[in-house]
Amino acid sequence: MKQIDKQNNKKSKYMPIFEHFNELRSRIILSFTIFVIISIFCIIYTKEITLILQKPAIGIKFLQLAPGEYLFVSIKISIYSAIILSSPFSLYQILQFILPGLTTKETSYIVPILISSIILFFLGTFFSYKFLIPITLQFLIRYGSELIEPMWSFDEYFNFVTLIIISTGICFQIPIIQILLGITNIIKWEKMLDKWKYIAFIATITGAIITPSTDPITQICMTTTILILYFGGIIILKTIKT
Repeated sequence: MKQIDKQNNKKSKYMPIFEHFNELRSRIILSFTIFVIISIFCIIYTKEITLILQKPAIGIKFLQLAPGEYLFVSIKISIYSAIILSSPFSLYQILQFILPGLTTKETSYIVPILISSIILFFLGTFFSYKFLIPITLQFLIRYGSELIEPMWSFDEYFNFVTLIIISTGICFQIPIIQILLGITNIIKWEKMLDKWKYIAFIATITGAIITPSTDPITQICMTTTILILYFGGIIILKTIKT
């Protein structure tokens, strides 16, 4: 009986090409449907989301510099928010599609990596919103405030905040990239550890780009965060390989 069950399970993994396409189509439609539903909710609560984004900019008066600017920004806010909020479900659908074709060993790596990637991205967005953005904005607000009253276009402000949030979320994927390079034997953890000085230099440049202010404390904190993520990835990779 066990042998028959194994044969049936094995056969179930091998589907005709059209069945694969049908499954892929159904998962794409389902993911898109969830995205549309979340987008509708984000449009309904655009005002609340906007207030959350404006919160770090204390003492700033936002202007609408073009007709319909706030309307178009509201649409962008809803779409971006929906993409971020629906991404875990979309990744889950992708995972369910590719899992039948993976070995048990590959599955034991892929599932934790994807889950960790999602968690790290949201941690990165939270870190940028609570720490990087407020410090950077306060520097930009104070700089020249005795000569110029800060009144900003909300569209430009939204683009600025979005760039920092997404950039920081991507930086928090460093351990995931390291683990993928390590488990595929492209780069060993010993070599990663040996090249840490070059990574420190790159992290300094990246920190200066992500935090566009001359505040050394902010840049040092961002550089330190990147290095902590890098060394954390080495430790995790070493643990996996031993």
